[in-house]
Amino acid sequence: MHSLKALQNITIGLVLPSVPGYSETFFKSKIAGLQKNGARVIVFVASSNRTKQPPSCEISYAPRLNGNIAIVVINSIIELLKAFLFNYKTSMSYLALEKGETKLLRTRLKKLISNNFILRYKTDWLHFGFGTMALGRENIAQVTGAKMAVSFRGFDIGIYPLKHPGCYQKLFQKVDKIHVISDDIAELLYGQGLENKQIITKITPAINTTFFTQSTRNESAAISFLTVGRLHWKKGFVYTLEALSILKNQGVDFIYTIIGEGIEYEQILYATHQLGIENNVKFAGKLPHAEVKKHLEEATIYLQYSIQEGFCNAVLEAQAMGLLCIVSDAEGLSENVLDNQTGWVVPKRRPLLLADKIKEVLALDTKRKNEIAEKAIQRVKNEFNIEKQTQEFVDFYKL
Repeated sequence: MHSLKALQNITIGLVLPSVPGYSETFFKSKIAGLQKNGARVIVFVASSNRTKQPPSCEISYAPRLNGNIAIVVINSIIELLKAFLFNYKTSMSYLALEKGETKLLRTRLKKLISNNFILRYKTDWLHFGFGTMALGRENIAQVTGAKMAVSFRGFDIGIYPLKHPGCYQKLFQKVDKIHVISDDIAELLYGQGLENKQIITKITPAINTTFFTQSTRNESAAISFLTVGRLHWKKGFVYTLEALSILKNQGVDFIYTIIGEGIEYEQILYATHQLGIENNVKFAGKLPHAEVKKHLEEATIYLQYSIQEGFCNAVLEAQAMGLLCIVSDAEGLSENVLDNQTGWVVPKRRPLLLADKIKEVLALDTKRKNEIAEKAIQRVKNEFNIEKQTQEFVDFYKL
């Protein structure tokens, strides 16, 4: 049994794109769990992502280095003065280490200016919340005396290296621990050249199983499908719509609700028109948790037919609510849902197979549906709760 203060006197720096917002429950629950266990948590974020909401921990913002040239020059001078007056030894060590990357002093000074908001802090762990955020910052942990950790999610390792081959080679040589959210993400890391498998720890996403819990289902008489996710190509919405158009042509009537917003809205909207199912599809936009929960209570089947997916919390929430789930075999989804046990997994980019699986699930008797739903509920409660995840992160950071 671990002490409630297992991380007492340990300082953990988290490098994130922004201060975790209302919907970013993963980082918010992680920070709260670490603090509960005695850790001091500092979040390092870009200056452009300042927040007015009361922070739950210490925040260090990057200097503003874009826009008005006069402001950029002034901010740069201020950061250089801070670096050399208050953090001279670390700053000089950083410049010396970066000399191995570039001989140009100007370039090294720019990196010192842009990273001084991290360099001026002493932490036991410096944890980059996304793999891409560690690129170009591989030397920071070493010069500040911290251990370096990096979390890899779907985009970091499934997509980014396709455009930037070999981008993580230096990082692999420097990092002390790597956090992945699924076994498939780990396999992708090995494919990119990571040789030391011992530094990888899998800690899956977790959800609030007290909030997302089975209640009286208000499932409507009409068949209704639901997906929660940003409107992005990787979520596979067009393939989902193609499968649903096949069902409609076979005489199946339904309503499909999409919760989320994103850059591909027009493409997805046009696809509904082109496929002749515009009257069957509802775009609900971005909704608060309470409204999402209400939609989960009313849906017949949850669909997540992604092309690429690290894990997907929305699928965990749907399972916790007792909703039948059909997902693709993209990365972590086949770990999230166990095929024919807690839901169904269909090969991605195969809309005809998806349509057939949906018809198969709709035709199941009530006993079988309840059996699948109950297994899903219990598995999420046991394996994907916040308490379990918090303890795994406590173990991850223990020195």
